[in-house]
Parts: sequence; structure tokens; C-alpha cells
Amino acid sequence: MTGSAIEISVLPGLDAVDAADWDACACPEAADGGRPADPFTTHRFLHALEASGSVGPGTGWQPRHLVARRGGRVIAVMPLYLKAHSQGEYVFDHSWAEAFIRAGGRYYPKLQSAVPFTPATGRRMLARPGDEEAGRAALIEALVTIAGENRLSSAHVTFCTEAEAGRAAGLLHRVTQQFHWHNRGYADFDAFLGALAARKRKAIRKERSTAQGFGGSIRTLVGEQIRPGHWDAFWTFYQDTGSRKWGRPYLTRAFFDELHATMRDDVLLVLAERDGRPVAGALNLIGRDTLFGRYWGAIEDHPCLHFECCYYQAIDHAIAHGLSRVEAGAQGEHKLARGYLPVPIHSLHWINDAGFRDAVARYLAAEARAVGEEIAVLTDYGPFRRDDGGKGYGDG
Repeated sequence: MTGSAIEISVLPGLDAVDAADWDACACPEAADGGRPADPFTTHRFLHALEASGSVGPGTGWQPRHLVARRGGRVIAVMPLYLKAHSQGEYVFDHSWAEAFIRAGGRYYPKLQSAVPFTPATGRRMLARPGDEEAGRAALIEALVTIAGENRLSSAHVTFCTEAEAGRAAGLLHRVTQQFHWHNRGYADFDAFLGALAARKRKAIRKERSTAQGFGGSIRTLVGEQIRPGHWDAFWTFYQDTGSRKWGRPYLTRAFFDELHATMRDDVLLVLAERDGRPVAGALNLIGRDTLFGRYWGAIEDHPCLHFECCYYQAIDHAIAHGLSRVEAGAQGEHKLARGYLPVPIHSLHWINDAGFRDAVARYLAAEARAVGEEIAVLTDYGPFRRDDGGKGYGDG
């Protein structure tokens, strides 16, 4: 497929594109030797999913990545999958699928531009600096053309940036929400607590004291501090959480070996240990300016340990390392009382059937209004003091 001297290729996996070419589009900011802004769209993370069998045959996630070339040079890429279900997406369209199927349509397969199993905002139309406009336009055109020519019901771009959502004419824009923590230049955790209402401050201190008194120790590990045996423990935690939440874990055991081999410098692992044995843990990925909380699990139940390992240790790390934000994953209004405020999350959708597209558009307009109202109410109800000039509220 060509357009404006740009050639689009559809790849069956990351092995078909040079890692340097992919990352030149996905994380050009890392060319200085620093961290990528988004570790999840790097070649090594997406390749780890494929190499470990977490996506691919039998998973319902078949790679169909788009690569745009001009004059033989890769100028833009898009992580893309042919989906046989709506699992592992976190911006869910189950109700759309059910309605379409009841009306006699075939909703699956569909196209999904996303990082599998990863509810973290990041660019999906990845382009080299200087090629953003042409690359983004070529990728969107290719996405819609491929879906239409193959008579697919739909194509979806989830957890994209607000800027991408605003520049994708012809696609439906969906707004949902998550809870993120924002660093206001706090010197330490006590300074963060000082921005909270007294009652919330007292509650958090009590939770931290309860968690840290569970009868063991809590430590954080990064890079070479993480040993292969730590993944054995975390795999046990992950299996327990996955079986309860999703019926079966999405990731394979081999994925964590791939993560250790290629990305352990980008990992913050929080482990709670008792009698020399890990009993709970939380896995985070470290971006250039953001800490991304991903997985939690435990083999022992201790009060408040989840909050400590997942939320408060993440805040400690972000403050200590000058990170501006913690994204703690999907869902969870319980995060509000712990300093995580609601923010809008963006996605884009192309629907093939005109009548169904109109129905979805009406639904999305109503949903966006409701989400906006909820964000306003929850932010106002948040834990921050009312006498700090609004510094604790929202993104501003």
C-alpha cells in the first residue's frame, strides 16, 4: 500500500523489523542514553510479549504491526493486533460486540492498536521526529483501509495520547478515566502528606504503619538487584491475581524471563518478605518521567500491604527520583483517598457499519459527558486540603 510516496507494510511480528528502526519511532528521546518516555512501546517490551508466547497463536492477539517507509527508511510504526476477543484491553467494548452480534453481525476479528494487557497511556502512532504529521496520517489511513478491505467490524486505538485523539479525523473519540498520582515537587513523602486534609493524612499514616508492621520487611529492587529467583516468587503472585481477575493469567512465565534479560533496568520490583521468603510483591515499569504500576500479588493476606506495595512505595520512588507521575493501572476509586486523582483516558474507534457507527457515536458522546462530570466530582472530593490554592487538584 502506498500513498504520498509512503509505503506501508503489515508485519507478523517484531522480528520482521530492526529494533533500532522501531525504537527511532517509538522512543527517539532515548537516543541520548536515557530512559524512554514509554517503556511499553519499545521493541524490547513488545518483542518480549511475542517471544514468550504471551501474544501470538492461541492467545487471540495476532501481531499485525504497521511500518511506514519513505524511500526505504522507516518513518513511522504502529503496534497492531488482530483480535479474536475483547480481553486484556481495559477500554472495553464487550457491550458493543454483544449488540452487534445480536443484530446478526460478526464483530470478531477486529483490529486493535494497543500494548497488550497494559492500561497505560502512550503514543500509538509512533513516528520519527520530523515525520510526525506524514507518518501519523499514513498509519491512520492504512489502519482504516486494511479494516475496510478485509470487511472487519472495527478498528480501535486504545490508551492513545490526547494529542493523537485530537488529530485523527474520521475516528470516534472515547473518553474514560483512570487515577494517577502527580508530583508537585514534594521533597519527601511527608511533604506530600502535608498537602492532604488532616483526616486523610492520618489515615495514610495509619495504613503505612499497619502494612509495615506485618511481621517482615519491604524492599525495592531495580536492575542488577533483581535476581532470576525473584521472578519465581513474583510468578506465583501473578498467577494468583490473574486466576482471580481474568480466569487465567495473560502473561506466560517466559515473559518474566524475557523482561529480566532485556528490561530489568526499567523495572522496579517491590517485595514484602517474611522469614526470608517473599510473600507479596508489586511490579512497576520505570519511564523517563513516569512510574507505571502494573501487577500485584500475594500468597499471604496482610492488612494494608497492597496499598503500601502498590501505591505508597511507588510515590516514595517517584519523589526520590524526581518523576512527575505515577500511573497505577486501571480502575479503583479506592486510589482517590490515597492521593491518586482522576484523569481522562483517550481512545479512538473506527466502526465499519454506518448504522452501528452512529449508535456508538451517540453512546460515546453521552459517556464523555458522564465521565467529565464524574472526574469533576471526584476531584473536588479528593483528599487534598482546600487551603493550598488548588495545587493538589487535577493536572494543573
